[in-house]
Amino acid sequence: MKINHEVELALKEGKPVVALESTIISHGMPYPRNVETALMVEKAIRDNGAIPATMGIIDGEIIIGMNADEIEEFGKKKGIGKISKRDLPICVASGAWGATTVSATILCAKMAGIEVFVTGGIGGVHRGAETTWDVSRDLYELGSEPVTVICAGAKAILDIDKTLEVLETQGVPVMSYKEPSFANFYCRSSGKPVDYVFDTPLQAAKVIKAKRDLGISGGILISNPCPEEFALSHEYVDKLIDQAIKESEEQGIRGKDSTPFLLKRMVELTGGDTLDTNIKLVINNAVLGAKIACEYAELRRKEK
Repeated sequence: MKINHEVELALKEGKPVVALESTIISHGMPYPRNVETALMVEKAIRDNGAIPATMGIIDGEIIIGMNADEIEEFGKKKGIGKISKRDLPICVASGAWGATTVSATILCAKMAGIEVFVTGGIGGVHRGAETTWDVSRDLYELGSEPVTVICAGAKAILDIDKTLEVLETQGVPVMSYKEPSFANFYCRSSGKPVDYVFDTPLQAAKVIKAKRDLGISGGILISNPCPEEFALSHEYVDKLIDQAIKESEEQGIRGKDSTPFLLKRMVELTGGDTLDTNIKLVINNAVLGAKIACEYAELRRKEK
């Protein structure tokens, strides 16, 4: 594992660091918008007082804090693997390139000692999982590793009720920023209740600190609704999701290939609207994540 010098120094000094995944770069958006978005997200984190640490695997080496040239290469390079927990040892041993999913980024963040991780939407329980058993590893990593994840809910193609049920079973506190319900990716609100609503980044940081001080295993999930001006309507999105899922079933697309296919198809069906919304919500999450990371670092500093 190679830790960027700036990130390493910040961690040693107890400064706020925010982890970022790389699947959104290599599998979530087309070039060059993927690279532009990654750099905008990093800038949003810096502008709000924290250090970004974008993670990826290059020639079998886990990189904690990719530089701009590495992010550019990630955005352009074809055939980069989508790496979850099960894939990490294979990718490292074979000297391959890999883009970290939420679950792999949680693991890498834990190894590096980073508490806060920002993403767009987490994986979860897929629709029809009662027959396919298609449940994202993200939920189980959240249940076992000490990392706080800020997201705009679960990806819109998923079953929110079942996703929240698995998180409850895994003992993951689900918190929401200023809204009483779990965020719904493109659509702002799912209408599903959360465990705790907080109004300031400091309140969230206090919950994180309390969980760590109590020695309770596992992570925390923070739901941050998409900004209202960029949110799409439920009716519009759900209709197109049903169409995209039907197409994926007809084409026999399953497992880890499902999410990239469905998200790409949603971009096509909406004429790019979902891509625009995705970019806005990720940047929005980055701002909140940086503020929470700063408050958490300050609480730890006062403790010393």
